[in-house]
Amino acid sequence: MQNKKEKKSLSLYLGKYKFGISMYILIYLVSGACTILQTILFARAIEYITLSLYREAIYTLIFIAGIVILKRLSWYLTHIIYQKYANKIMADLNLDLAKQAFKLNSATYANHESGEFVRRIVNDPETVVLNLSGLVDIITDIITSLVMIVYISTLNIFVGLGVVLVIAVSMIIEAFRRKRNRKNKFIMRRKSDKIYSLTNEIVRSEKDVKSLGLEDKLSEISKEYYADYKKATYNFEIKDTNLFSLRNVIIEICGILILILGVYMIDISLLTVASFMIIYSNNNSLYSFVWSIGRIMDIFLEVKISSDRMFALFNSSDYVCEKFGNVHLDEVKGKIEFRNVEYSYIEYEQIDNEKYLSPKDWKKKKNEKRKVENENKIFDNLSFKIEPNTTVAFVGKSGSGKSTILNLMSKMYEVNGGEVLIDGVNINDLDKETLRDSISLVNQFPYIFDMTIKENLLLAKKDATDEEIESAIEKASLKDFISSLKKGIDSKVGESGIKLSGGQKQRLAIARALLRNSPIIIFDESTSSLDNFAQEDIKHSIDNLKGQSTIVIVAHRLSTIRNVDKIFFLDNGKIEDIGSFDELFENNVKFKNMFYAENLE
Repeated sequence: MQNKKEKKSLSLYLGKYKFGISMYILIYLVSGACTILQTILFARAIEYITLSLYREAIYTLIFIAGIVILKRLSWYLTHIIYQKYANKIMADLNLDLAKQAFKLNSATYANHESGEFVRRIVNDPETVVLNLSGLVDIITDIITSLVMIVYISTLNIFVGLGVVLVIAVSMIIEAFRRKRNRKNKFIMRRKSDKIYSLTNEIVRSEKDVKSLGLEDKLSEISKEYYADYKKATYNFEIKDTNLFSLRNVIIEICGILILILGVYMIDISLLTVASFMIIYSNNNSLYSFVWSIGRIMDIFLEVKISSDRMFALFNSSDYVCEKFGNVHLDEVKGKIEFRNVEYSYIEYEQIDNEKYLSPKDWKKKKNEKRKVENENKIFDNLSFKIEPNTTVAFVGKSGSGKSTILNLMSKMYEVNGGEVLIDGVNINDLDKETLRDSISLVNQFPYIFDMTIKENLLLAKKDATDEEIESAIEKASLKDFISSLKKGIDSKVGESGIKLSGGQKQRLAIARALLRNSPIIIFDESTSSLDNFAQEDIKHSIDNLKGQSTIVIVAHRLSTIRNVDKIFFLDNGKIEDIGSFDELFENNVKFKNMFYAENLE
């Protein structure tokens, strides 16, 4: 099978630019070495001054000035290198994550909030790259502080033991703080995802929100989500501040105690004044070292959480990819067959994404088989055939399985048993190119992109000629509308086609499908939300396609399928009757009653 999940990790993306990253680290180490040397020489200069060796102190300070110039030049070069490669790494991550999102099946999208995908594809790569750059900086600070701690510890063994004790206590607090932060940051991310999803829905449903008077209700929901997020953020900040403050108090008090110890050592002649001045001037190194260790833990945590979220799209069993076979058909005629098809809607026990699990518990949870909570059988032994270049329709009351047939036909859903065949080949064996190029779908609410009409059409076929575009527009009954626009085909339609009516969106979607010249075209409830005039336009557009492709229609309004070659009448997941419109109207009471009930004569 194609599209088997490829395991991904951050090292794959960093390894691609290992030369640039190596240069970045090397130059940064030079900068760090300059910082260390600068600090040590400053300590030496202080020692010279206390010993009245002023000329040596001046020479040392001049040498320090040269080191500062080298350090700043190194910093400048690392900044240039970072800007170059950070953007490349982020672009690679964004692109691969977006491509992977296209591979996920429909059930995966149904089971996850849209905010999750936005954060994983857009925000998390930036978080990872920004934190990795800070990582090198923090490591340099740690090395610098550590060198100075070792240096001042060698000046007196008792001072050294005091420093080691302070560091040990601080590390225990930092380890506890990191464990707490992991849980709290997970909760914050989940709350933030919900806000992203709700905001996205509000923006996209602006007309419905206004027309239904939902502003106040959605404002209340938004307020609740933001309150939850603020509460989670507040809890995180308070708990983090408590531990952070405790650690800082310990360090600062112990730093003062170390200075008191130093004064006592001078008094009993175990420490020189020069050594004390060095300890005093570098007393901040202890704080800097512990702070940097805490910061590096935070960075690792941020990178770990963001990396896990990103690469879950590749590695986690919760994000299931579509599967394709290896059979390629050079020419698809458009014959469709369902052979003994079984399909059930299966509801699994939902994982509580709001509940934090430790890494150990999460690994255990992932390996557990998910329990089935509910199974609703839609089809059992469903069989039918559709001949090439014919126009057929599926009708039936709501819940009879009409749209499910189309989803199985286009492999948006996968059968639990039996086979769906195109030109005699099981669609599970067809490669992606054959399957996707063979089928065009026009659904009830087609998505129109924030581009011009022409650009929307060229998405379907980027090398389409003007003649092909004009032909598709005419067959889709879109010509008169486009002619009425000041900029014609170059008019922008707005996000989601907001500047178009429902019928205009449908006709543009039909023109887009026509440009693909697919042997199979599926219309899923394409006229159910349109007025009678728009419905007639769409009906005329579909009639223009008869005999050129296999056309499959799911219809809510029976008057739109009067001219099809064959109608499959569904009831409770079974094909109860097959025939032309007139035959079913004459012989099938349920069909006739449905027609009358809809008042579509």
